Amino acid sequence: MTNKITAAVVRSDDEAIQIARRLAQEFAVDASRRDRERGLPRDEVQRFSASGLWGISVPRAFGGADVSVRTIVDVFELISAADSSLGQIPQNHFATLERLRHDGTPSQNDFFFSRALAGERFGNATAEPGDRLPTEHETRVRRSERGYVLTGRKVYSTGALFADWIPVAARDDEGLTVTAFVARHARGVEVIDDWSGFGQRTTASGQVRLDGVELDELQIVKRSRRPNLDAANAVSQIIHAAIDLGIGRAALDDTKRFLRELSHPARGSAVQHAVDDPFTLRDIGALTVAYHAAQALTARAASLIDDARGEAARADVVAAIVATAEAKILTTQFALDASNKLFELAGTQSTLAAHNLDRHWRNARTHTLHDSVRWKYHAVGQYALNDLACDPYTYAHPYSPVGD
Repeated sequence: MTNKITAAVVRSDDEAIQIARRLAQEFAVDASRRDRERGLPRDEVQRFSASGLWGISVPRAFGGADVSVRTIVDVFELISAADSSLGQIPQNHFATLERLRHDGTPSQNDFFFSRALAGERFGNATAEPGDRLPTEHETRVRRSERGYVLTGRKVYSTGALFADWIPVAARDDEGLTVTAFVARHARGVEVIDDWSGFGQRTTASGQVRLDGVELDELQIVKRSRRPNLDAANAVSQIIHAAIDLGIGRAALDDTKRFLRELSHPARGSAVQHAVDDPFTLRDIGALTVAYHAAQALTARAASLIDDARGEAARADVVAAIVATAEAKILTTQFALDASNKLFELAGTQSTLAAHNLDRHWRNARTHTLHDSVRWKYHAVGQYALNDLACDPYTYAHPYSPVGD
């Protein structure tokens, strides 16, 4: 997919939200059809990035709006409620831009931030078979007579098929972690659309194979060489939480629509309309509370991340990371509960293929597997009880004292 667009430049948080609302209405129209047919959203991705929303996190010093993390979260919730695959596709783009703030040299930041503002898209080639940690990756970038050469294989490469640049997690000659920014159509790059998950069907989260890809020094960003802890990965995680929040919100909205328009009251309920069933009212109330609770924790975490960006105290960064874990716990549970409860409340008719409402559960079940929420409880407990900070990448071991 070749990107030949001229992107708008968004100037404020309010403008970003307005654009996201408009696009969400447009993207929702054919979302069910795209899921059913696994029709990749090529045109939608083009419109999405042309809107300027993919450049809203670029720092002001480089010409961007540098919107708050709270605004980024709201944008992702809006888009994901319309089509959660379209919500997930740019997640790694935003994670990459956040990582550049901490790891990029001035010349690298100047170049890649300008590319983002121009509407170019960053994909992802991070995970390797066997779920290896970054320090264990077999993908290597080595010095050559003409610069650098990159070789390796990646899986779950969400966004790569639609990208202009593919940030690749690799190790250098010294075994240290780097991100190699590879042009999508460079010689030796193969993006394979073999994603067959039953949910998030149109994210094209397949493989990337790299065979002797030549790079120059500008394209090699050294990872996490600073001694201080940063909140970059918390931004990545809170966006995942926002995607789950959007999936759950879509399921809850469709449940309410079905109850109002199509569902019958339960036998023996002594009511004439499904919307008057007292147990249905109780369950819709409980899901609404769960949504608002998940939304509130997500907003709280986003605000703490905003406070922890830049040169923040370690304790503030840890607080933001743990708050993100708390938000991820509730958004995961809400997305799964809302997409499952839909069928119980809406009734047998809601299972008909014509409605395709099972896409909400399939999307929730697939996306919430992105990282284990079980260990996030553990991370919150270690912080609350033992004053220990989880690893910012694993959100689990290894732990370290908050005060280090």
